Amino acid sequence: MSTEFDDLPQVDNYRELFLRDTPLLDVRAPVEFEQGAFPHTINVPLINDEERTEIGIRYKQQGQDAAIELGHQLVQGETKAQRVEKWAEFVKQYPQGVLYCFRGGMRSKITQQWIYDQTGIVYPRVKGGYKALRRFLIDTLEESLQQLQPVLLSGRTGSGKTLFLQKLVQQVDLEGIYHHRGSVFGKHVTPQPAQIDIENQLSIALLKLQAQHYSYIVLEDEGGNIGSRRLPEILIEKMKQAPVVVLEVDTPERIDIIFQEYIIESLKEHQQHYNEAEGWQHWQQQLFDAVDKIRKRLGGQRHKILRQQLEEAMQQHRSGNIDAHRQWIETLLIEYYDPMYDFQLEKKSDRVVFKGKQDAVVQYLAQHYQVEKRS
Repeated sequence: MSTEFDDLPQVDNYRELFLRDTPLLDVRAPVEFEQGAFPHTINVPLINDEERTEIGIRYKQQGQDAAIELGHQLVQGETKAQRVEKWAEFVKQYPQGVLYCFRGGMRSKITQQWIYDQTGIVYPRVKGGYKALRRFLIDTLEESLQQLQPVLLSGRTGSGKTLFLQKLVQQVDLEGIYHHRGSVFGKHVTPQPAQIDIENQLSIALLKLQAQHYSYIVLEDEGGNIGSRRLPEILIEKMKQAPVVVLEVDTPERIDIIFQEYIIESLKEHQQHYNEAEGWQHWQQQLFDAVDKIRKRLGGQRHKILRQQLEEAMQQHRSGNIDAHRQWIETLLIEYYDPMYDFQLEKKSDRVVFKGKQDAVVQYLAQHYQVEKRS
């Protein structure tokens, strides 16, 4: 087989690449990868950020040929060998994968050639590169939402809506994709993904549901933002028109769920990320910061009471009484979240089609929207 650049294979079956979770080798510079990429992707760049800057300057000053010449000067010898070896490892681990650069041009062609020279394997590149894949997902998001009609799952804070969603087939866990629990207390220890990464992951999730020819999907009732990231405007508009199903859960059970999320899971997450002592400090500070952020809405007196309850709970927690947190959680739910929820639900009361406990909601969704329960 000829191994000239222009003869090396390209693929443009973008839909199948995402439906199959095809492993992707991204050979762009790290700074490009951080701005946006796709799930199931590993970044092993042909040129690093500094080299990319130098080559860009040479391109502007002296043109393409001079830039390519500089690129070969910068990436040769041991530097080249190390990068090719990493590509070869990827190819060996993911023989069904593909590679891409920004536009599917020189960088991915050179990578293909060097992989072939090292391994004898003809590894395909994405036609049009990252730009074409990104364009496909932008278009697909709109296309999917023309077919898939959202049904919103509402319910008071602590109702376990995210846990409930996991029991359904036709659903998208927005808070999972956005890596945020959707409230001022909902931050994780690691930051949210880039906006573009989120949009790509959301589009792929919808593409997979669209491919199953479903008509309805269940989404948690969210505002325009989850954490510091924005929902796509087309999705926001669809959600504003969607029917609302309310999951009803008693307050004691809601306290249990919030206790599990905010205390047990969040503390564990922080201590795994840092260490036991440092994780405790970061987790504790995050809770106090969250309480202080809602001071204006709570009012001075209620904020003071809530903060005192949290301080007391932290002291008792250190002495082994972790259940002391339940008091401030109850205050938070009743004094802060419930009034806010009642106000928001009233504004969409004309779209509320059903209210009920978990089993009743499952049955209603199955009967009226053909939503299947996971086996």
